[in-house]
Amino acid sequence: MARPPASDTPSNPQKTRAAQGGLERALDPLAKAVKRAVQPVADLAGHLAPTLESAPEKAPAAPGKPGLDVSPLAVPLPAMPPIAGARLATARSGFYRHERKDTLLMVFDEGTTCAGVFTRHTIGSAPVDWCKKQLAANEGCDVRALIVNAGCANAFTGKAGADAARRTASALSRRIDCRQRDIMLASTGVIGVVLDDAKIAAKIPQLEADLSADVWADAAATIMTTDTFPKGASETAEIDGVQVRINGIAKGSGMIAPDMATMLAFIVTDATLAPGVLQSLLALYTRTTFNSVTVDGDTSTNDTCLLFATGAAGAPRIARAGDRRLADFKAKLEKVMHSLATQLVRDGEGASKFVRVNVTGASSPASARKIAKSIAESPLVKTAIAGEDANWGRIVMAVGKTEEPVDREHLSIRFGDLVAAENGAVARGYDEAAMSAYMKQAELEISVDVGVGRASAHVYTCDLTHGYISINGDYRS
Repeated sequence: MARPPASDTPSNPQKTRAAQGGLERALDPLAKAVKRAVQPVADLAGHLAPTLESAPEKAPAAPGKPGLDVSPLAVPLPAMPPIAGARLATARSGFYRHERKDTLLMVFDEGTTCAGVFTRHTIGSAPVDWCKKQLAANEGCDVRALIVNAGCANAFTGKAGADAARRTASALSRRIDCRQRDIMLASTGVIGVVLDDAKIAAKIPQLEADLSADVWADAAATIMTTDTFPKGASETAEIDGVQVRINGIAKGSGMIAPDMATMLAFIVTDATLAPGVLQSLLALYTRTTFNSVTVDGDTSTNDTCLLFATGAAGAPRIARAGDRRLADFKAKLEKVMHSLATQLVRDGEGASKFVRVNVTGASSPASARKIAKSIAESPLVKTAIAGEDANWGRIVMAVGKTEEPVDREHLSIRFGDLVAAENGAVARGYDEAAMSAYMKQAELEISVDVGVGRASAHVYTCDLTHGYISINGDYRS
């Protein structure tokens, strides 16, 4: 039998290696393509492996909207002790598709007084209309309960929304044996959807059974919408030698440019204060707290701030806002309101910077406030802050567009202690590197003197990032 040619047999190693080399070269592009496709996955796995092994167990997500990261500016919820004469409970009524509580009930002892400030938005919600009407009817006396829902604003809902609000108050009043007008209501969530009050009515027996004096943290979490952390504040004050407590909770993250209060805020004290005193103090401190913050320049249809006084601490009754015995209480109340207001800014949708804007040298307090808000609400200023750019030219723009009195030749601008502009021009000692370093901080201060008077104002705001667009682009989902 004839042998096959030598070139076809494995006995010729040199030719065999050459053939294999040719095959490898032919397959080389395919092999490289496979490697390019697989290597990033391998690299990612190798990169994550030590992280996954060493990372601590992730904390449970906050009970707001799923998928939102907690704001980097978040502050922890303080300890909030019980307030004598007030009991609270929370439940899930089902206004959200995901599992979370969405309904808060507060029940107060007989004799509790109440005051409120509300949005001046021309399309107020049904709960806002209800509270304003009932506070006028009962003059802030003997308010017995507050019921709040998240997930449905019940705003721009016409008669159907008003009827839903009334039925909610009616169902609760029957359960706790009081008049409908002694029930306060608040809602937050999507505008244009009528409240399904049957969902709340079905939960009232459970809420009543679960009432407790010590669930303030749960209450703060229940009223959240796009908030990424619960907001609360607590202080202790003295009135004529008697210790009284003040607790407050709030919610708000976007659609924040209050023209009265905040999105929602509820403050309770066990002091004994006449309704007129409550109203005077609430209106006074609203101007320097809730009305001095802005996230996006948009005022809500549902803005509501209610202040309740149960009178259960045993302190003497105060009938005048000017009573000297109220000095410590006033200071502590303003502190609670200021804390709640600034927490709203810290939780601004997508925020990464907390900013205080100061305006001095203005012709009047109103002028100073208008200029400060113009700076704080300018998208150009806010995006520059997000980009850590001390673009003082944008601040000049925001000042000038208000058409308020300004002396251009004496205008000055500072970022923290660093002078950017003075006497109407760039500062002689302007240091771009120092400015850039300062802008990397999470908390910033911008100060402007407009050089025409002695009035001043301040406004708190945050930066404007891509996160704001992401959150609001799918708000209803």
